[in-house]
Amino acid sequence: MIVLAVMLIAGIVSLINSIPLSIKVIYAYSKQYVAVTPRGNPFLTPLFMKVVEEESPVELERVMVIRGSGVEVKSIVGNWPFVVLGLEHSDMDYYLDRMSSEVVEGRLPEAGKPEAVISETMSRNLGLGIGGILQKPDEAESFSPMPVKVVGIADGENWFAFTSIEYQLENHFPNIDAFMAFAKSPADQLKLDNWTEEQLAGQNAQVFTYRQLEEQADTMFTILYQILNVVIGTLVVVITLMMGMLINIFLSQRVQEFGLLQALGYTKRGLLRRVLVETTIFVVGGWFLGLAVAFGLLNLVKVVLMDPKAFALDTTDWSAYSYSLPVPVAIFVVSLVTVWVKFKKFDPVGIVERRLV
Repeated sequence: MIVLAVMLIAGIVSLINSIPLSIKVIYAYSKQYVAVTPRGNPFLTPLFMKVVEEESPVELERVMVIRGSGVEVKSIVGNWPFVVLGLEHSDMDYYLDRMSSEVVEGRLPEAGKPEAVISETMSRNLGLGIGGILQKPDEAESFSPMPVKVVGIADGENWFAFTSIEYQLENHFPNIDAFMAFAKSPADQLKLDNWTEEQLAGQNAQVFTYRQLEEQADTMFTILYQILNVVIGTLVVVITLMMGMLINIFLSQRVQEFGLLQALGYTKRGLLRRVLVETTIFVVGGWFLGLAVAFGLLNLVKVVLMDPKAFALDTTDWSAYSYSLPVPVAIFVVSLVTVWVKFKKFDPVGIVERRLV
């Protein structure tokens, strides 16, 4: 029962944790740059870009003007919005390099044509290979006036998709450009992200940084985790009560054994210590076995269900396994109380004389 409880709790929490983890993994490409888009006014883009280029606290490696359109990717809780970037042809190789990626199948999109490069993770997630349709006219959330074909697949862990900016400019509206600014190192990028957020705060600009994304992923599921705590707390109480009854039955079946041992010279303290050692081995062993079973099942779920769709699942998420810790702790406490009450009025003479059976 301990094994099943630990396996159930660790499995549920791991799957719940995969939701914010998926957000961080899918949108992890935003670690590489800070993106800025004006709110409805296309004439503000060059002004904001000039501020970043001239006043940046770190040296910039590149600034790209981009246009974006939408597509949806799949997760275990439904579809999520994702951006398809429109890039200048001269920026495509640089962008791939920043994503630690390269095109391993196919080629780069041609200027003005409805063609796209997607990451291998997106290819698995959407089930698209070379020649697959990424955007199409009859898709509400993945709309494009012409079917956009996948002409290249890039390797690496980062999720991304891009077309030529000429195609985006001609076919996707509103006619508002954004830009991305790249620093030379991760440390400088973090400084640039924070500075841009502060510099453009209160202005008619929307700034996108990985810090914002991470903060949202960590806070948006607060209510869900509170519900999860209630469910797990209820499960721990039920399992503990059941184990307490089983332990009481188990001790009752060994009353004659304990009576004979005390009659042979064992003290109550010695008997108590012996039973507690057995209980500790039982509880701790069950917990570790439950963790091992949970780890094995989660790896099976990852290989069979998650990896084929590029869903994120961390099978070594110790925060999930730690959720199961109240189970052995509560059971041990109940066992301790049960054993202490049982031995408090223990009468070995009566047991030996079979007055109590």
